[in-house]
Amino acid sequence: MLTRVFSAAIQGVEAIQVEIEVNAGSGDPVIVLVGLPDAAVRESKDRVTTAIANSGFRWPRSRTTVNLAPADLRKEGPSFDLPIAMGMIAVAEGTEISRLRHCLLAGELALNGEVRPIKGALPIAMEARRQRKKAVILPRANAREAAVVQGIDVYGVSNLRETFEFLAHQRELSTVQGDFDFSRGATDDLDFSEVQGQHLVKRAIEVAVAGNHALLLIGPPGSGKSMLSKRIATIMPPMTVEEAIETTKIHSICGLLDGENSFCSTRPFRAPHHTISDAGLIGGSSNPTPGEVSLAHNGVLFLDELPEFRRSTLEVLRQPLEDRKVTVSRAAGTVTFPASVMLVAAMNPCACGYFGDPKRECRCSPKQVENYRNRISGPLLN
Repeated sequence: MLTRVFSAAIQGVEAIQVEIEVNAGSGDPVIVLVGLPDAAVRESKDRVTTAIANSGFRWPRSRTTVNLAPADLRKEGPSFDLPIAMGMIAVAEGTEISRLRHCLLAGELALNGEVRPIKGALPIAMEARRQRKKAVILPRANAREAAVVQGIDVYGVSNLRETFEFLAHQRELSTVQGDFDFSRGATDDLDFSEVQGQHLVKRAIEVAVAGNHALLLIGPPGSGKSMLSKRIATIMPPMTVEEAIETTKIHSICGLLDGENSFCSTRPFRAPHHTISDAGLIGGSSNPTPGEVSLAHNGVLFLDELPEFRRSTLEVLRQPLEDRKVTVSRAAGTVTFPASVMLVAAMNPCACGYFGDPKRECRCSPKQVENYRNRISGPLLN
């Protein structure tokens, strides 16, 4: 018997539909996974069979082939556990589950059949809508995140049995309602109005924000550079719904959302440490994932102690700042991440930090001051 189940794979910031074909034939009882799966997907057969047994179902006791199509697209992560399990149950039961063809499923399975959260729930729901599916079935912890997508029903499930009973019309689930809540966010505890004094600096920041200009703050330690920078996002214009969804997609792919914070309603503020690598800043690895510049999309990227960053790391920022996007090319393919950020940087005027300070004496020679400032290239300063 052959059963088809639909899921999705993440590529860049988008999801691509994956058709999972499960076929049971004659031969020794073995499960064969094909379709360019990675190690996490290949290991899913052990999780799936154990979860099926612990949920009170049967799985095929013959040669079972699971094909993930398209075969030339690399499949990564544990999100294919749930659709593979549903396909194997349908084959073992010998029944056609009518709802399967109209739904897109994704979820990781625990050994007891519990459905665990996954990354990328929002782009998966958007792909389900593009493919004209009627519903998307996701872990309950990811349902609110995906429910912001209009035009498709989103169902959150807790375990494998609940999923099967819903698909087999033995149980009804209520759809999860999404809302665009712009009233609360991660920066509610910070406010630009809390800053006392510093009138010239605050005026410069307001002008930079109004024109979306990059900003470099130079001053001695303790002068308030970091404190001011952390509050810049609070005076930026509120995000539109389109900007919020685009930002949420990136954070969803990186697994930074949870049941409590399932929607990015405020401008992101990212402050990576100066030891960050090139790939950590702009994105990369063998399977390209977004870097800090993309996680700060539509918000603020703050680089504190700017001269302490590796020169090569700072230079890779030049093109993304100009193009407002990052293109990462690897042997597996090329992906593009959005990177429209307001760059804010802070640095001391010299190595000791007190050059020009009226209260503390600078211990650096003119040559040391020049060498310290020359750590940052002229094109980046421009």
